[in-house]
Amino acid sequence: MHFLSKADRQLGRLDMYSEYIPNIDMFISMHIAKEATQSNKIEGTQTNVEEAFLERNEVSREKRSDWEEVQNYIEAMNKAIELLHQLPFSSRLIRDTHKILLQGVRGEHKQPGDFRISQNGIGGASINDATFIPPVHTSILDLMSDIEKFANDELNYLPDLLKIALIHYQFETIHPFLDGNGRVGRLMITLYLVSKGILKRPILYLSDFLERNRSLYYDNLMDVRLKGDLTKWFKFFLVGIIETAKNGIKTFDGILQLQKQIDTKIQSLGSRAGNAQKIMLYLYQRPVIQAHMVASVTGMSAATGYKLLADLEKLNILKEVTGAQRGKLYVFKEYLAYFN
Repeated sequence: MHFLSKADRQLGRLDMYSEYIPNIDMFISMHIAKEATQSNKIEGTQTNVEEAFLERNEVSREKRSDWEEVQNYIEAMNKAIELLHQLPFSSRLIRDTHKILLQGVRGEHKQPGDFRISQNGIGGASINDATFIPPVHTSILDLMSDIEKFANDELNYLPDLLKIALIHYQFETIHPFLDGNGRVGRLMITLYLVSKGILKRPILYLSDFLERNRSLYYDNLMDVRLKGDLTKWFKFFLVGIIETAKNGIKTFDGILQLQKQIDTKIQSLGSRAGNAQKIMLYLYQRPVIQAHMVASVTGMSAATGYKLLADLEKLNILKEVTGAQRGKLYVFKEYLAYFN
């Protein structure tokens, strides 16, 4: 299958960056933040990548619940990657991830971490006008057990990318939770690729592709449910892998170039270049910094830190976005652009 070999090739190219980019973990937090905002956007939230790095008190009240859902997604992904060192790709991993995803947010009363014990529906305002009714709740344990066995069956020779395409479809169709199925299902794609060693680090996320092709995504899932058209779903999924991997490669290439340019600019700061570099290392992980944070990042006094931020602004590396005298907020705009 042409799309399968192309997807494998692009994933291999993307995975190489895990090997030769020093401190790749710095950039992974940005990938996870982008995934969190895009996956939640499919569900109707409006937080952008830049806002994901703000502190809770810096987020306007009307956007706070959206921001909290994005923070949960980031925490759920980070925790799930950690859990992969102790657990296989399994129902337990999925339930633990779901529990974090729904804690303290809109779905907190919908059994976080537990499979549903009542009927739900996909699409529509209620079960009565749902476009699809998932399997009855009494069958969920068996159906999820089947997914787990299939995911970990070493004797099944179906290529892993088709396996996870099928697992994602099955999970979304079972809809095992009362809320959060879409987000958990998309998060599972990355977890599976890491668990199988296809990616050494979690650097590929499909939510951006799925958000941009949302109607096609839902239509293709529904065509499998109603017509059994798996071929069209596999093709769509593999195109998503190819496009996302290519974009990931482009992003990493751009970041490496940007790093070189910034290192050159920073050298002009002379004796302050070392502290400027510490700020930059912080910004590659969190591209938004408050003036008062500089002291803890560099160990400098607050006054010297403010001056260094002003220097980085003069060098067009940072941009102050509040226009205020106090509580200034600086954003690493050029870097953020790679994730918007």
